[in-house]
Amino acid sequence: MEAHPFATAPADSPTLDSLPVEPLLTSEFDADPGGVYARLRRTHGPVAPVGLMGVPVWLVLDYREVLEVLRNESVWRRDVRYWRARAQRRLPPDWPLLAGYEVRQTMFMDDEEHLAARQTHHAAMRPFQDGHTPQGWELRATVARYADELIGMLAAESGTAGFADLGAQYTRPLLLMVTTKLFGCPVELGDELVMDLWRMLDGGPDAGPATGRALAAMTRLAAHRRARPGDDLTSYMLLADPELSDEQLGRELFMNAVYLNDITGNMVLNTLLEVLRGNATVRRSLSAGQLGETVNRAALVNPPVANMCFRFAARDVRLGDFWIRGGDIVSPSAAAAHRDLIAIGASHMVGSTVSTRAHLGWGAGPHQCPSAARELGGMIVTTAVGRIFDHLAKAELTLPADQLPWRSGPVVRGLRLLPVRYELTGSVGRGVGGGPRWETDAAVGEPVVSGGDGQQVKGLLGALRRMMFGTR
Repeated sequence: MEAHPFATAPADSPTLDSLPVEPLLTSEFDADPGGVYARLRRTHGPVAPVGLMGVPVWLVLDYREVLEVLRNESVWRRDVRYWRARAQRRLPPDWPLLAGYEVRQTMFMDDEEHLAARQTHHAAMRPFQDGHTPQGWELRATVARYADELIGMLAAESGTAGFADLGAQYTRPLLLMVTTKLFGCPVELGDELVMDLWRMLDGGPDAGPATGRALAAMTRLAAHRRARPGDDLTSYMLLADPELSDEQLGRELFMNAVYLNDITGNMVLNTLLEVLRGNATVRRSLSAGQLGETVNRAALVNPPVANMCFRFAARDVRLGDFWIRGGDIVSPSAAAAHRDLIAIGASHMVGSTVSTRAHLGWGAGPHQCPSAARELGGMIVTTAVGRIFDHLAKAELTLPADQLPWRSGPVVRGLRLLPVRYELTGSVGRGVGGGPRWETDAAVGEPVVSGGDGQQVKGLLGALRRMMFGTR
């Protein structure tokens, strides 16, 4: 039987390069991305041509089309070598988004290569996936303890009532501490790694050198754990694939650290924001003790990754109202897709437990976050959200929700800060729930945790204290 050939784009259909595009990253997008998505949808339909830092890109806006791109790996490829403009050297030489895609790392692989690398990740994460293993139980206890330690530090520095930034003083340091613990960083790498990941995630003028140092630190960590295996993710990745070079493993760890800190951190902050701003359905699920549902509802309203990683068309294909040529670049927008999903279902969609699980916070399709990583990420988010509200007797935003500053870029839309006026419960500082007891080290003037991880915790908290209180 003769196979039917794939369809090709009609000769008279417009190409991406021939269409006028408006830049996506504007002051309007910073202030109101939802309004920009809605205007693009009215003008172009489910798929819109946009300019991204001087490069034309197809932006996928509607939920059905986004799912098609995420799920159909045979058409929509992750490997940057499928990108025609790159192959033809038509990109600006300093285009800032290209460098990350040039790294041969699991996220940007396809087919068998991707499946093999993904299996390595899954095997390495499996011991930490749930609380029924010693590693999983210890990690969950550690996340809760670190959360208590940071809240105790806030009480020691600012009192049991006052003002705080739940981004800089809670969420971001918590994720950095968990990363250091999970990856098995020794003390001599801990402070350096924490400081450089912070600078990298801030994206300031020293972000480039900090990124290089963080990559180098991850490579050194890989070499260290190869020589001294431990009960940590780095060692388990080497156990799952002993053929990984230190450089390859360093790249995998680096990308995992970025996702663990930036994306999981955004999910924590977005959930806290929806509770604090008075989102009724989010608050209702929290008051019912359904922390997982609280996170799902917040992720539907404001996904941690606004526009997901690029895909590249393997062949000509119709999507929305356009023909996408083989080699074209597309950016599936989770934020726009969620707005479409909510609009389709109206109020009953947001109120439905099943519908909230349709959020794309963890991706979808062959490249979605591995199940073990989703389990880990969900545990970290629910623990971080649960512990902070366990310790807060009262909290309210000190800025109107529509005036909060956002870090809005081509991929991530995350809060720069989450300022609150708070009152802590009287149990903070007294080791509630088996948490830390706070003392003072007279030699260094820093809080010390009794019953924690000893010198490693003290070193991490010292570094975080310098970052949190004005010396970074």
